[in-house]
Amino acid sequence: MKIDIVMPKMGESINEGTLIKWHKKKGDRVKKDEIIYEISTDKVDTEIPSPENGVLVDIKVFEQETVEVGTIVAVIETNGDVSSVPVESKKEEIPSTTQVGGELIDITMPKMGESVMEGTILKWHKKVGDKVKRDEIIFEISTDKVDTEVPSPVDGTLAEILFGENATVAVGVTIAIISSSGGIVKPRKDQKHEHEQDHEEENKTVGTPSSSTHNSQLTTNRFYSPLVLSIARTEGISMSELETIPGSGIGGRLSKNDLLNYVRSGKIKNVSYTNAKSVSFPSTPSQKNISGQREEIIPMDNIRMRIMHHMLNSKNTSVHVSAMIEVDMSRIYNFIEKNRDTFANEGIKLTYMPFISFAVIKGLKEYPLMNASIDGSNIVMKKYINLGIAVAVEPNGLIVPNIKNADERNIRGLAKSIADIGNRARMKKLVPDDIVDGTFSITNYGVFGSLFGTPIINQPEVGILGVGAVTKKPVVVENNGIESIAIKPMMYLSLSHDHRLVDGMLGGKFLKSVKETLENFDTSIV
Repeated sequence: MKIDIVMPKMGESINEGTLIKWHKKKGDRVKKDEIIYEISTDKVDTEIPSPENGVLVDIKVFEQETVEVGTIVAVIETNGDVSSVPVESKKEEIPSTTQVGGELIDITMPKMGESVMEGTILKWHKKVGDKVKRDEIIFEISTDKVDTEVPSPVDGTLAEILFGENATVAVGVTIAIISSSGGIVKPRKDQKHEHEQDHEEENKTVGTPSSSTHNSQLTTNRFYSPLVLSIARTEGISMSELETIPGSGIGGRLSKNDLLNYVRSGKIKNVSYTNAKSVSFPSTPSQKNISGQREEIIPMDNIRMRIMHHMLNSKNTSVHVSAMIEVDMSRIYNFIEKNRDTFANEGIKLTYMPFISFAVIKGLKEYPLMNASIDGSNIVMKKYINLGIAVAVEPNGLIVPNIKNADERNIRGLAKSIADIGNRARMKKLVPDDIVDGTFSITNYGVFGSLFGTPIINQPEVGILGVGAVTKKPVVVENNGIESIAIKPMMYLSLSHDHRLVDGMLGGKFLKSVKETLENFDTSIV
């Protein structure tokens, strides 16, 4: 027998209610008096139990939808026959993006690489209730490998946001829901900003086995979302202290924003960072901006945190040694000046970088240890050259995508590849494959006017070439034994190499090879 579940009347003057959360999905078995959904009205928020044992065979009203009292919101089949569930509901078993009841699409944290197990939400481009089009960007994520923008798989309406900005979520976990039917979402009048919807996640009772050691000393009837518990563990907040923090959510629940505001206020009593993870929201009691003080403390964003850890790891791994050399760029300078417009007509922006890359590739072939890596006590000789090009990303980021099999490209091919990875890095269109398996890197700090520097090696490589600005300067030249002073376009190159493998002699020979190739470049091959 089928039983209609209707929006209940929660008071004499109440004529409608908003469905806040489904605790069950289509096809699930339900027991009598088991909570199946939550509603909110002008007067009260409450949980609605199932009137009978059975199977939830249909969902007619979706989360954040407001309907009149008496409207059928779901149907339960009391004979418990799962075969009575409509075919479309069985799509729930698909582990990736799924469609619920033919209406709602789960948007999950995508897997951006074989070793990537989680991602951090950097920015939401849409809010609950917004219309979205297929392939329209709805949010940005950051992983250990790459930052990227995630588009909508369908046309519809953003019905729910389950995790706010800066939340780190495991791959495959649903982070948002899109209604593909369009136009059915009617946000609550008192709806909080989507970042506060984190408390709508599956609720856990404090003191469960999944809680940390900080959260296992006390049992209570207060509910906490997994995200709130995770932040509490990260910030070293004990369960007894957590109990004292007022919440703005339903029934006084503590939301992510409630907890972060508490952290920013500097009121934390029990701080322990022994097991703290790197996160992009404030993580020390002193991180608060107070007008009139002489200092402002700004928490690092996710990209900056990752760069910091990557650089620290490199300095703690490689024995850095730097060498520098000066290069006369006259031949290449004159070629570029003469042929810039011709190449532009072919869609190629001719710069020094393709020529420098070409010279580096030639040097790596001559001295293959510069293209190797270290694995314990073994040297890994690589018979391919994946050339990394460091790209500055606004406002304060850096990423090093690499050109796969760069030794198979000529100057034109290198110019196109350098422009391509640079554009995709700045537009957040890189994929994980673009930034793994590099063998040697080049960083062009000269584009900002710097003459030379000492770059940090990009692990697990053993060398990185720094490129300074090309500037005209007086130099001593010799012609037929006669010395004179001439104005030349000159450039400094700096090589940072890992002294565990690359000694000064090898590094010096490699630098000299690059210099000689550039100063005597055969422009006929271009």
